[in-house]
Amino acid sequence: MLIVGELINASRKAIGEAISIQDAEAVKKVAIDQYEAGANFIDVNAGIFVGKESEYLQWLVTTVQEVVDAPCCLDSPDPAAIQAALSVHKGTAMINSISMEKARYDALIPVIAGTDLKVIALCMSDEGMPETAEQRLKIADRLINGLVQNNMKIDNIYVDPLVQPVATNKTFGIEFLKAVEAISTEFKGVHTMCGLSNISYGLPNRKFINQAFAVMAIAKGLDGLIINPLDKRIMANLITAEMLSGRDDYCSNYLRAYRSEKFEF
Repeated sequence: MLIVGELINASRKAIGEAISIQDAEAVKKVAIDQYEAGANFIDVNAGIFVGKESEYLQWLVTTVQEVVDAPCCLDSPDPAAIQAALSVHKGTAMINSISMEKARYDALIPVIAGTDLKVIALCMSDEGMPETAEQRLKIADRLINGLVQNNMKIDNIYVDPLVQPVATNKTFGIEFLKAVEAISTEFKGVHTMCGLSNISYGLPNRKFINQAFAVMAIAKGLDGLIINPLDKRIMANLITAEMLSGRDDYCSNYLRAYRSEKFEF
């Protein structure tokens, strides 16, 4: 399971304030905490700072990578901000995200084409947000083919079928899960991942819902999540779900995690 730590996001009040005053120590602490909790990538987002996003995203990358030996997930649709961040990034970054929205697609393709970058391919188009698994699959097909034609490696593509709130439509959860399974089956070598929290939007006890949905998605083949890795219960659930899904030889990851006492089993 590939974990992208989501906490360094300017839309979070404390992080937005830290970015605005260039409080490097505050950002470093969040980066270290996420990395030590099991994050493989550290997401960095400075999207609320119109006119300064490139400068701040570059600063975030430098600040994070001063203290953790991990790549960043560059969270912006702006190619200028992405390029600024890449100019200082060490290692192979992940781009969050490209979609089939024409303006976004056309802007980002020149940045990522022919590179070793990992890219999140979000199932959205100019026709709007897909509601069914079939609609998601059609967008995924176009995205994957477009990326491959632009010399992106299959193994570097992470399709996000787009989680939507089940409170607004009772089918949104199951249609997402169907899409994960279909993409994993039909596009061998392509990965699937998602930002999890939208599923529970508008409902009480959101953490519980997110945990249950993550386990269901892993059973369908999901192999990446953008989450808060400091949530010890959800991390324990992910490790357990991977074991039960046959992705943990001799249960070694589960046993190692259990013995570490870092998670809430």
